[in-house]
Amino acid sequence: MSRPIVCIVGRPNVGKSTLFNKFAGRRIAITEDTPGVTRDRIYAEAEWLGQYFTIIDTGGLEPENEDIVMSNIRKQADIAIDTADVILFVVDGIDGLTTTDREIGDLLRRSGKNVVLAANKIDTRKTPDEIYEFYELGLGEPMIISSEQSLGLGDLLDELVKYFPEEKDTEANEDTIRVAFIGRPNAGKSSLINHILGEERVIVTDIPGTTRDSIDSHFTVGENDYVFVDTAGLRRKRYISEKVERYSVVRTLTAIDRSDICVVIIDGTMGPTEQDTKIAGYAHDNGKAIILAVNKWDIVDKNDKTYLKFEKDLRETFGFLNYAPILFISAKTGQRVDKLLETINMVNNNYNMRISTGVFNDILNQAVLINQPPSDKGKRAKIYYGTQVSVRPPRFVIFVNSKDLMHFSYVRYLENQIRNHFGFMGTPIKFELREKGE
Repeated sequence: MSRPIVCIVGRPNVGKSTLFNKFAGRRIAITEDTPGVTRDRIYAEAEWLGQYFTIIDTGGLEPENEDIVMSNIRKQADIAIDTADVILFVVDGIDGLTTTDREIGDLLRRSGKNVVLAANKIDTRKTPDEIYEFYELGLGEPMIISSEQSLGLGDLLDELVKYFPEEKDTEANEDTIRVAFIGRPNAGKSSLINHILGEERVIVTDIPGTTRDSIDSHFTVGENDYVFVDTAGLRRKRYISEKVERYSVVRTLTAIDRSDICVVIIDGTMGPTEQDTKIAGYAHDNGKAIILAVNKWDIVDKNDKTYLKFEKDLRETFGFLNYAPILFISAKTGQRVDKLLETINMVNNNYNMRISTGVFNDILNQAVLINQPPSDKGKRAKIYYGTQVSVRPPRFVIFVNSKDLMHFSYVRYLENQIRNHFGFMGTPIKFELREKGE
């Protein structure tokens, strides 16, 4: 059952993204005094008095602007409005009513949706005279708030909750699979997500840097709930000039932090780059499950050796990701995109796999019989026993007589033995050595 959806709309720079971040309880949307910073629909989960719902931040609307990016922003906002249960129309309480506000108000009235009007940026107890202008919109009494100062937000949330349909699910959901799509600009991340979702959920243009925020897309297939996160493409530091783009880099790293699985999108026409290895390395170091997806495979010049050579190059470039599956896909034609979703499910199962203590110790004992632990100056390392202590990623604690004697190469040997038995394809495995008594 789906969650209630609240869509935040308004013209540029009225404080939509700041309000969105307050509801989400963390800074997700980029907030800058620059019109057009938020371009796509950005999703987040929010909760108020035990009721969970989805909030959508949309780009600032300028109905008369025919710019290509602005027309895409309008398209994104239209889709968000269509899917919403209640619309939060944010206006600037200091500036007063504008022509753009009137045009957006007309659009919302025609939508037939429930609309809550909020006059933002009122940081004092005194109500400015400009507030009364907003009654002209015919959308009821404007609620006076300050998203920056968190004033009036409780009353605003109480009003929004009134419009939640009874048949919607407002309970917490801990089983959602969070997948971040990461990689360089123009590798095809947004196009791939749009193909999987079957709609234009994120803006796709040939302008590098179109995606600035990390954009959450929620959907369900069968029994599984997913959140796909489209991230800004990461460029080399010397090419990062805009302040907003610097924020985008932080958003991408944050998106990785809050994901379960990272799909590294590699441009098949260019091959893996240093930036690809750096962003994949960040995901690996933070214990995320990883899939390598080579996009644009439909336009790569191929012969009977291209596939094997490309795969070999990837294994050499991403030597630290020997556990990651590799897929060759095309977001444009849909080639093997269905296989990507299957692989995500498989990797997620491995990411959550738990081995019983008895079985794990049988593997350890067998490994020791095949290859004795290292020794130094007549003293040999001994393994007493081990146990799995957590998942996401699988984490094991091994008790030994001396941590200093356990060379990292032997720990890697133990990891290979575990993978030989259980695979763990797509997920890193973490080990912690403890001496007896620790």
